[in-house]
Amino acid sequence: MAVHPIEYRYFYPEMKRIWTEENKLETWLKVEATLAKVHAKLGNIPQPSSEEIERKANLNFVKLERVKTIEEEIQHDLMAMIEALTEVCEGEAKNYVHLGATSYDIEDTALSLQLKDAIKIIENDLNELKTVLINLANNHKQTVCVARTHGQHALPTTYGMKFALWATEMQRHLERLEEMKRRVLVGKMTGAVGTGASHGEKAGDIHKLVMEELNLESTLITTQIVQRDRHAELVMKLALIASTLDKMAKEIRNLQRTEIAEVMEPVKVKQVGSSAMPHKRNPHKSERICGLARIVKSFVYTSLENVSLEHERDLTNSAPERIIYTEAFILLDYMLRQMAQILNGLEFNYDNIKRNLDLTKGLIMTEHLMNGLVKKGMGRQEAHEFLRNCSHEVIKTGKGLKEVLIDNGISKYFTEEELNWYLNPKNYLGNAINQVENVIKTLSTR
Repeated sequence: MAVHPIEYRYFYPEMKRIWTEENKLETWLKVEATLAKVHAKLGNIPQPSSEEIERKANLNFVKLERVKTIEEEIQHDLMAMIEALTEVCEGEAKNYVHLGATSYDIEDTALSLQLKDAIKIIENDLNELKTVLINLANNHKQTVCVARTHGQHALPTTYGMKFALWATEMQRHLERLEEMKRRVLVGKMTGAVGTGASHGEKAGDIHKLVMEELNLESTLITTQIVQRDRHAELVMKLALIASTLDKMAKEIRNLQRTEIAEVMEPVKVKQVGSSAMPHKRNPHKSERICGLARIVKSFVYTSLENVSLEHERDLTNSAPERIIYTEAFILLDYMLRQMAQILNGLEFNYDNIKRNLDLTKGLIMTEHLMNGLVKKGMGRQEAHEFLRNCSHEVIKTGKGLKEVLIDNGISKYFTEEELNWYLNPKNYLGNAINQVENVIKTLSTR
């Protein structure tokens, strides 16, 4: 029976499979088989023994149930795998299983293989989400809306700017993941304290060749384990992606507020928002992403704590790592795919977008007007003070900015046609459209 929500609620099967007990065991066995292959290549063990270990090092012969039974008795999961593999090997091959290795030669190397597969899925998710955002940016590069700073209406912008901005963030996450791989996707085959003593004079060759076979980077130096600064960097990168999704989801939630109501999450025909309030249409998918982001970000602390292990290693990292990598990757994969679904079905209320542009009765155009007054000969500070006083009058009286400006003598500087031009949000977008088009062009080639 499933207990944890990542087992039955917040997951997609492809990522979940990477972190199953079966896949973990299969990956351990893959490393064991590779070690035997390298030993044979270097003449350390007979070729037939290597072939027997390679043939038996899979789930067809080594059963998870048997490994668990052995572990229950000996209280060591990796050693249980070794015993189960040794049991099924025939002849001399039994003598060479796990030769010269320590548990974390297998565990850390196998973990990197799992991380490699998991990162690939995250990269695919990021690319898919980036594509969705590029399409939205292109479709809405001229959808003028109000920008908000400090929660207040500021200036005109476009929805294309929002989506293009997020798309560039996806690209940076992809670049960070790629750049980090050479530090994180590493393995070791250097024995119990990192000296390689158990492999003798061929220790360096064994370490190098095993990693080449597995297509992993070789560590330059280790203790019993790969140092956890590498893994902490990875978790911080995952948390950074979660933070971006948190930001995006929060923006969607705020824009769906009743009093703003510019965009809406997609909704199914029979979807219920509240058991008590039949009218509710809540942004629950975005809220869920914000909530799950808190969990992923919390793993940064744990991963940093795992860096400071004692001497050549202690086991305090083991239990946390059984949790944080599995949950971080499964949840982040879920969040990325959910965000893509939200954005693919995002609904726009253009009437409300226009209503909100006009809500402050022209106040969002005061910077544009100030620049225009300077061009007409008024000093910049004088123009600022003039418009500040007019703005306060708008707020106090409820009149429109145009009316207040005319009452205060703006006609000395602008004709009515010029005034209308300066008050039109579409005329104060700077190079927003060009920026969006440049983002689309740049990201479409990456």
